[in-house]
Amino acid sequence: MDKAVILARGLGTRMRKADNDAALSKEQAAIAETGIKAMIPIDRPFLDYVMHLLAETGYTKICLVIGPEHAQVRDYYGKGLSYSRISVDFAIQEKPLGTADAVASAEQFANGDPILVINSDNYYPYDALKGLRELGGPGLAGFIREAMVEKGNIPVDRVTKFAVIETDAEGFMTRIIEKPSPEQVAALADPVCLSMNCWRFGPEIFEACKRIQPSSRGELELPDAVLYTMQQMGTRYRAIPVNDACLDMSSRSDIQSVVDFLKGSKVEL
Repeated sequence: MDKAVILARGLGTRMRKADNDAALSKEQAAIAETGIKAMIPIDRPFLDYVMHLLAETGYTKICLVIGPEHAQVRDYYGKGLSYSRISVDFAIQEKPLGTADAVASAEQFANGDPILVINSDNYYPYDALKGLRELGGPGLAGFIREAMVEKGNIPVDRVTKFAVIETDAEGFMTRIIEKPSPEQVAALADPVCLSMNCWRFGPEIFEACKRIQPSSRGELELPDAVLYTMQQMGTRYRAIPVNDACLDMSSRSDIQSVVDFLKGSKVEL
């Protein structure tokens, strides 16, 4: 397994929102205005660090899902860099119709092979990426809630609203609970794990992405496609507990903490 899909098509609504308390450089503020979170500069674009870690964990073929308006991303990663460890392809999601539609746009890149799917505004720990690569089939990284609070950069009030993973006795996911209530969390076995959109998929995910209906938000949602594979195709997803944090950079207030974590990090692509 050597293919990774990075979802970089988002509109960046939260990142574009003004925040006078966020101490940003002129370059960071200018990119934040565009909403392209993957290009936020930390000496170099944030996405460079994400792709470096993918290379470190054995993913050598990377596909960036972008919109037709994302010329900046395409120019930088398609023309502005030379690579010795990875190759970079692009999949164009014509309209922002949801995360399942974004994944569907990478079907040609996957070409029947298993793929990793991650967000472009998260920095995932080594163990999560490596663990999914070493699985024998579909799965997801489950980030232990306490570790996310203690080691991460996301405020507790946001962490408590993240989706949690329910698993069976064998460690396979039975459902994802979006915006869980305290009672639902209390009913889960320890450790309570969160979904941060870090998946290993087989080719059946593409059929599911085509068959689901839009959610109440009017979008084709990846969790709905996952549920379809479970209920209609019999797919089982092993949840890998990860005792480390996934850093988040969805708003301007998140940037400095990510800068502090990554500053001076080596990048080899």
